[in-house]
Amino acid sequence: KLRIWEERTKKRVSLKQLSMRTGISKSALNNYENGKRYPTIEQLERIAKALHVKISNLYDSDFK
Repeated sequence: KLRIWEERTKKRVSLKQLSMRTGISKSALNNYENGKRYPTIEQLERIAKALHVKISNLYDSDFK
């Protein structure tokens, strides 16, 4: 499971702000946050960079 929503809300970044920072549409980001679609690795890199986190922070994992 991806943790984009958790990281985004923790950083107090709106969906619109994240969309502007990444160049990824709000609807696509919403689909990623809700698990309806999954981003490419390049999109994950852009999201992580925009939120100032590591890509690994965007994954829900027991191996942290």
